[in-house]
Amino acid sequence: MAQGKTRGLTKKGQIWYIDKIVRGYRIRESTGTGNLQEAERYLAHCIEEVREVQMYGARPKRTWREAATRYLLEKQKSSLKRDAICLRQLDPFIGNLPLESVHMGTLQPFTESRRSRGLKTRTLNYPLQVVRHILNLAACEWIGENGLSWLAQAPKIRLFPLTDARRPRPITWDEQTRLFNVLPPHLRSMALFKVNTGCRESEVCGLQWYHEVKIPEMETSVFIIPRERVKNREDRLVVLNRLAAEVVNSQRGLHPSHVFAYRGNPVGRMYATAWRRARVEAGLPDVRVHDLKHTFGRRLRAAGVSFEDRQDLLGHRSGRITTYYSSAELEQLIAAANKVCGEVSPKTPPLLMLRGGQAAQEP
Repeated sequence: MAQGKTRGLTKKGQIWYIDKIVRGYRIRESTGTGNLQEAERYLAHCIEEVREVQMYGARPKRTWREAATRYLLEKQKSSLKRDAICLRQLDPFIGNLPLESVHMGTLQPFTESRRSRGLKTRTLNYPLQVVRHILNLAACEWIGENGLSWLAQAPKIRLFPLTDARRPRPITWDEQTRLFNVLPPHLRSMALFKVNTGCRESEVCGLQWYHEVKIPEMETSVFIIPRERVKNREDRLVVLNRLAAEVVNSQRGLHPSHVFAYRGNPVGRMYATAWRRARVEAGLPDVRVHDLKHTFGRRLRAAGVSFEDRQDLLGHRSGRITTYYSSAELEQLIAAANKVCGEVSPKTPPLLMLRGGQAAQEP
């Protein structure tokens, strides 16, 4: 490590870095060059920017990395871990760029890199959504010491059209039997619970005993998942039909906090190696964990359950207060959920799956 002739410049490897306090403001960033004279000119430019900010009220220059760091420190959301992964992937491409230089043009190397890996458009769009959100925060909400927003105006970040989105793929009763028979016991319990409640994977994995609410007068219980753990940010009422209740009772005493555990630890996710191996063995290589939620919804509809009750059972945003129900309303929801507890009865219309122009009817 060599010290530069100008105070505040330090060479690390082949690049000169700035670490200097000017008028009480700390400049700490890479110059992006290994040439000392270029690094000194860049440092002088940074010092002049600080002077203009303090003397004339100009908007301070901030990097994308500063904005991303503030976002991660301030934001509270269930998907923040995923956002952090996206920001880490973006950093080599735009981390050192000034905030006003982040736009579709400077993001192109990142998107091309992602496309070259064969990623789906939805996966490609997610980081762009995070970038758009941060830029909007910088332009509209984040105000600096001088009373100016971090960014004068947020550029338009265009998302790519979803031309390769996968359609829902509900499973038949026969397919369910084949798949569940080859799943490991802990995943089989989780899958059986999921296909009988319509919960999302994260809701099943994160289900905890303190979410359970006993209803003694009905000799049953329900689960209320807190809104911060739910995608639509509304408390999620989980009604237990007969099979879901049996699954829950079989899990009691296995873990002190979480309903579903494996080898003494909560299950982080269902879609893992064991799931992928089982679906291939069952001859269902295209079935995802989320398809169990679609299956529950389709079976409710086939059983004649009303649209409103399906919304409540699936945890969809409906505009109603969905965690305050009378006993009669809960009985109605439980009865509706119980309609999908087993093979279709003669009175229940079978599901008709339309796949590639061919109709596959439930056995």
